[in-house]
Amino acid sequence: MRDYAVMHLDRHVATVRGDGSCTVYYPQFMPYNLYLEKADDLSGRMNNLSNFHYWCATRLITMDRKYAKEILNSLGMKQAVTDWERAEIAISYHALCLTDVFWVREIGEKVSYAEINLYDHSLSDAFVDVSLRGRALTAQNAEMIAKGDSAGDLATSGVAPKAWIRRGGKFFLLKDGEAAEMEAELAASRIARCFRVDQVLYEPREYEGLAVSASGLMTGKAESIVSAEYVDIYAANHGKTLEEIVRKQDLYGFHMMNIVDYLIGNTDRHWGNWGFRVNNADNRLGKLHPLMDFNRAFRAYDTLEGVRCLTVRENISQMDAAVRGVRAIGLNQVEALPEDLNGLFRKLNGLTGMRAEEMLTRRLEVLKAAE
Repeated sequence: MRDYAVMHLDRHVATVRGDGSCTVYYPQFMPYNLYLEKADDLSGRMNNLSNFHYWCATRLITMDRKYAKEILNSLGMKQAVTDWERAEIAISYHALCLTDVFWVREIGEKVSYAEINLYDHSLSDAFVDVSLRGRALTAQNAEMIAKGDSAGDLATSGVAPKAWIRRGGKFFLLKDGEAAEMEAELAASRIARCFRVDQVLYEPREYEGLAVSASGLMTGKAESIVSAEYVDIYAANHGKTLEEIVRKQDLYGFHMMNIVDYLIGNTDRHWGNWGFRVNNADNRLGKLHPLMDFNRAFRAYDTLEGVRCLTVRENISQMDAAVRGVRAIGLNQVEALPEDLNGLFRKLNGLTGMRAEEMLTRRLEVLKAAE
């Protein structure tokens, strides 16, 4: 284990040494899911190393991601399982990602954020085929790809095949998967636009004959995002609760998330699928980041109550959470539902368009009655 600097842009935030001792220079600029402390005993130093390696490991795709093996094989990397192995891979590309502006460099290494950050340096289209389609790189393409070209894909979470492309100076995430999941994401995105909620817009697109959904990047050098899961870790280490932070930062956005998820039957709003904006100037939390990831919408869409609400700790249904939200902030519908709902739902997961249209209408009536 070498000595490493945890970096925020070009600010050296903390040093983690090979023996587990550490120094935090700027507590305010620490990653929300990385907890380090001054430790004189072996147990404390081992905790520091474990926490550091876990944090690095979260900046690498998990093996349940489709084509994860192909991605790692194409880069000559081992198929890491443990946090230590995954951290080793992440550190090899400076633990860069397109979610925030944190990164890692070895103490004494002469490299700046401007030289390597993913926002300023182009991604290679040669790697899209690996991430999106599982195609192995040719020997020639493998030589052309630098670690930074693949870092955006290596650090993007989720199970479905996906890849970042850069067009006209803007980043777009292309996502593939089962046809029903892609259609669900597009239909849910269209319905969500009928409500006043900050959201990622998903559009149909094609990449070399492959039908995909496309969405824009919500982060940059000025603003990052952090998941509710990571903020919960931060809260636990600082005598706070996630619920307190939500109430302070964006209760409206939280309620609207539950309202929209109930209407579209989204069953996958775990704590890694929602979170907060972060102002990179001071690393402070802002409002909830745009609502995203709808490919598991319209699941368990045959009951009015929906499934258990995942955004709260208590055991309540999605309907109960949505009704609670409407009573607190209103429904905030800004336009009528699309006229061709049957057409939107035609390809969804075994549901006929009419059945899905009827359930959406019934759920909307429940919420209107709660106003």
